[in-house]
Amino acid sequence: MTQNAVTSVNESIDRIIKTVKGLSEETIRWNPTEEEWSIMQIVAHIVEALPYWVEEIEQLVQSPGQEWGRNHLHEGRLQAVSSTIVDAISVAELLQALEGVKQKVESGIGNLTAEQLATEAPSRNPNFGTKPLSFIIDHLIDQHVNKHEGQIQRNLSKLN
Repeated sequence: MTQNAVTSVNESIDRIIKTVKGLSEETIRWNPTEEEWSIMQIVAHIVEALPYWVEEIEQLVQSPGQEWGRNHLHEGRLQAVSSTIVDAISVAELLQALEGVKQKVESGIGNLTAEQLATEAPSRNPNFGTKPLSFIIDHLIDQHVNKHEGQIQRNLSKLN
C-alpha cells in the first residue's frame, strides 16, 4: 500500500514539475484572486506540507497513539506560502526542493508495515477524530498533492 502511495506522490510531483517548468515566471507568480494562491505558493505549500506529514507519521511510529495533525492556521503552513518566503526564492530553487520531497516521502513512508499502517491515533483536528496512519498517507500526503496538482490546473484555466 505504501509503495502505491509513494509512486502516486512521485508521479504527481513529476507532473507538477513538468507543468511549472513550461510556464513563465509571471504565470507562476500570478494570483488568480486575493483569496487564491499562486502556483508558486501552491508548490511552496507542497514543499512544506508533505515533509510535515511524513514527520508526523515518523513521530507516530516512534510513539504510537500520540496526538497528530494541525489546522489551517498552523504557523509553518502559513509561513511557507507567505509573500516574504515565496518572493525570496527562485522558481528553480523551489522546484529543486519539490524534487527533494519525493525522497523524503519514500524514506518516511516507503517501508511501513501493515501493523504500523493500522495503528490508530487521535488527531488535533476534531474533523478527523482517531485515524490509522494509512489515513494520513492517503488523505494528507497522496490525495493532498494530487488536489494541489488540480489546483495548479485550475489556476492555469483562469488565465486570459
